[in-house]
Amino acid sequence: MNTMPHQGSDDPRKLREVLARTQTLASEHAVASVVVGFAAREGSLLFPDFLAYLESELRVEDQIFRLTRERALLILRDVEVRQAESVVERLRANFEREFPSSRGVDVSIRYLAVPPGPVSISVKSVLPAVFGGAAEPD
Repeated sequence: MNTMPHQGSDDPRKLREVLARTQTLASEHAVASVVVGFAAREGSLLFPDFLAYLESELRVEDQIFRLTRERALLILRDVEVRQAESVVERLRANFEREFPSSRGVDVSIRYLAVPPGPVSISVKSVLPAVFGGAAEPD
């Protein structure tokens, strides 16, 4: 697996495909998923490395989508929100242990549950849910 940091943004068409796959899994196969939004401060030096670390630790069915250098989505499949929170916090703590800095990873994290069953998700519904009102990291 490629663990080099991915500096740019992913193709927006790919996000539509990822969300469509997530919707299909929920609707046709009753698989719950969680979309996790990460927002870092502009110019964050650790954030690209944090995303590369997350990507190297993910299961095959999970995906990271980079919107900008400071914003990204993580799609965790076959999990509930509580499990997703546990996974993300464990990975964040592991990253901060392996790559210590005075402030740690300065990032805001928000979660959006995609319940199993008939559901409609789109870019227009996901982005405001995970980034709306959370302009600054915690």
